[in-house]
Amino acid sequence: MQSVANFPLIPNLSLLGSSSKVQLVNLEHRKAHALHCLRSEGKEEFETSSQEKLGVSSVVKEDKHKDIWSLFREAQQNILYLNKQRLAAVEELEKLKNEKDELLERIDQLEEESQIVIKKDKSSLLWELLLRIDSMVINGLIGIKEGSSMRQLVREHEGNISEFPLDVLQQGDAKVLAELRQFPNKGKRNGLHVIHICTEMDPLVSVGPLASYITGLSCALQRKGYLVEVILPKYSTLDLDEVEGLREIEADAYSYFNGQLHANRIWNGVVSGIGVTLIQPLYYVSMFSRDKVYGYPDDVDRFAYFSRASLDYIAKSGKQPDVLHIHNWQTAIVGPLFWDVFVNQGLEGTRILLTCQGFDSKCLVPPEKLELCGLDPASLHRDDRLQDNTNPHVVNILKGGIVYSNKVVIMSSSPSEGRTLHHKSIPCLETTLSVHKEKLFYAPFGLDNSIWDPSIDVYLPENYSAEDLRGKSICKVELQRQLGLVEDASTTIVGCIFSEISGVDLESLKSLVRNAKKKHVQFVIMIMNEDQMIIKELERTRDEIEGGNLKVVTGNNEAVSHLIFAGSDIILCLNFFQDPLLQVPLKALKYGAAPIELNPQTGHVGTHEQEATTANFINSLFGRMSLDQALDLIKKDGSLWELKIMEAMAKDLCCDVHVSAYTSIKNL
Repeated sequence: MQSVANFPLIPNLSLLGSSSKVQLVNLEHRKAHALHCLRSEGKEEFETSSQEKLGVSSVVKEDKHKDIWSLFREAQQNILYLNKQRLAAVEELEKLKNEKDELLERIDQLEEESQIVIKKDKSSLLWELLLRIDSMVINGLIGIKEGSSMRQLVREHEGNISEFPLDVLQQGDAKVLAELRQFPNKGKRNGLHVIHICTEMDPLVSVGPLASYITGLSCALQRKGYLVEVILPKYSTLDLDEVEGLREIEADAYSYFNGQLHANRIWNGVVSGIGVTLIQPLYYVSMFSRDKVYGYPDDVDRFAYFSRASLDYIAKSGKQPDVLHIHNWQTAIVGPLFWDVFVNQGLEGTRILLTCQGFDSKCLVPPEKLELCGLDPASLHRDDRLQDNTNPHVVNILKGGIVYSNKVVIMSSSPSEGRTLHHKSIPCLETTLSVHKEKLFYAPFGLDNSIWDPSIDVYLPENYSAEDLRGKSICKVELQRQLGLVEDASTTIVGCIFSEISGVDLESLKSLVRNAKKKHVQFVIMIMNEDQMIIKELERTRDEIEGGNLKVVTGNNEAVSHLIFAGSDIILCLNFFQDPLLQVPLKALKYGAAPIELNPQTGHVGTHEQEATTANFINSLFGRMSLDQALDLIKKDGSLWELKIMEAMAKDLCCDVHVSAYTSIKNL
């Protein structure tokens, strides 16, 4: 096919002839035809070529399309697979994380349970085992002799008692007995076995100071290695939620009253780590199913029944305590009952301690009332026994307790009575107490440990104890901060807390403050009665002291008073014989502050036995130290001072008096 570009250009027709024109026209037609053919051929060829090319392209595109979709689907499947794998991995990781968290939580739980078990080993577990032995004896599963041996074995094994399988305790007495018979004999303890027969115990039943005294003393004695348990009436008002492992002994225990034997239901459990037995009369049901604990015309009958039932239960169970500790007139009849009826029933080694928290006339009854619980009125209605000193026609139950007890602890029933219990102030019992003066011990009213204890005190920014004093420095700085004093834990703080200021030698106090300023001492004085004249006088003294090292606090702010005891190194007291309501010296000792007398009264010791006991106790720790001597010792030998403070905090005056009484009984 020729190219159109090879044809010659068309000439100008006006220059040609006719033949030439014809030839030219023909040539033009031929050219046009050739062009037409050429175009047709080219178009056809082009169309054919295009169609061929289009067909190939379509096939290629279709194949490519199929490949792309195949790859896409494959990629999509891979993505889905990988996503599933990722989700599975995430789930596995989450599962592992949860398992790890559960494992850590379980470890924490086991550690907590371990701590509970350790705590239970020292308190509840011991008593659960001992009370189960009581149940075995009452039920007749074992005899009194074997029961006594079992109790001794458990007591000696207290150090390793955690080895006893706890699940066995959930089973019957026979299983527990079988396990006990395999108990190893090691880890002995040497403390005395004391049983309180009483009418109150905190938190089960609390009417007066006896309740907190029973619980506080029992816990303190057990910390010293004693074995202490409590027997109470099962009042209908008892808070039984406070009893751990409360269970009823299946067999009834019988006791004598009004000429007959009467069945009692026995319950036992553990309260505050102390073994507790509850006695419930089945015949005289109404005796302890009342709204109040005391205040009924038949109170003497009620508590005489309980006292006799307690002794019958002790004898029946084969217990052989070192000391039966009885309290006030309500259980004082245990004294004559023990020596006249029970001493030969396996209790030859047991002795009696009576605590008197008050002296009243509710225990005066006709002699024939003694017959109700099995006593002989004729032999007891005598001047040297139960006959009342002022009214010879009646017997005095409390007098009987004093006469028939081996030792007697006299203590006030409240802080305000601390100065009134000298036996010469008790006309109805003055003669009896004088005759039995060698039996007497005097104890101050103990602190309420639920309120006054730096290791749990809710008013303190940081708790502390004799074993760890670090929190005391934090309390000192907080006291300084609250009162606007210079905050420095190394500064000595002298605290003073007075319920009233009338007995204070103000000039002596001001002189002490002025002299002590040279030793970089801060004074905090709290006056509760808000005597404006005295306050203004002290404020003038405060203005004279450079550096703002004297602060006066007025009013009865309990939180501040707790912080003053905790933050002070020394507590300045009027003397050790005044202000029994505040119990300042005892609180100072408890909170790690040395009680120092502002007005020492050397000739006063011995006038009131309880006050003398407190003074002698403090002087045995710190001597008759003056404020200057105490400040010098803190500065010169801080380590020795800290040892004295730790020793003072570890002491419990009320408990120590009782330990002395128990020890003297054991040595009789």
